[in-house]
Order: sequence, then structure tokens, then C-alpha cells
Amino acid sequence: EIKSFVGDSDISAFHTALGQYLNYCQALEEQEPDRIVYLAIPWETYQDFFQLPFIQRALRRNQVKLIIYDPKLEEIKQWIN
Repeated sequence: EIKSFVGDSDISAFHTALGQYLNYCQALEEQEPDRIVYLAIPWETYQDFFQLPFIQRALRRNQVKLIIYDPKLEEIKQWIN
């Protein structure tokens, strides 16, 4: 799942993305238990919004795996398990 977090509310976009991520994880547990789900987010969003303590706690608590990408260079900068 790729999310851009551009819009009126980053926290609302995060809430939606986290819910989708958790739903995908749960659905794949039954169908494809070996598949790993990642949430892909832009580098700038990771550097700013995703460093907030509340967001970091939510990521840890829900064991969210991230792919950090640079949309301008079209490359993956980091994988976080």
C-alpha cells in the first residue's frame, strides 16, 4: 500500500492508512500467511510527520513495516521491519 499523506489532515490520512494496513495484514494471514505487508510512504513524510512520538508509538504498537521512497528520484530509500 502506497500513501502520499497530502491533503487536509495528515493524522486523518495516517488513521486511514493504518486501518487499511491492519486489515490487509489480517486478510493475508488466512490466505497467504508468508506474505509480508509494507506501508510505503514518501521520504519527506517519513522525515517530518512519521517522527512524531504519537506516530512512532502507533507504528511500534501495531508492528507496521515501512518502505520509505523518494518520489522524485523514484527509488526506495529505506526498508523498516
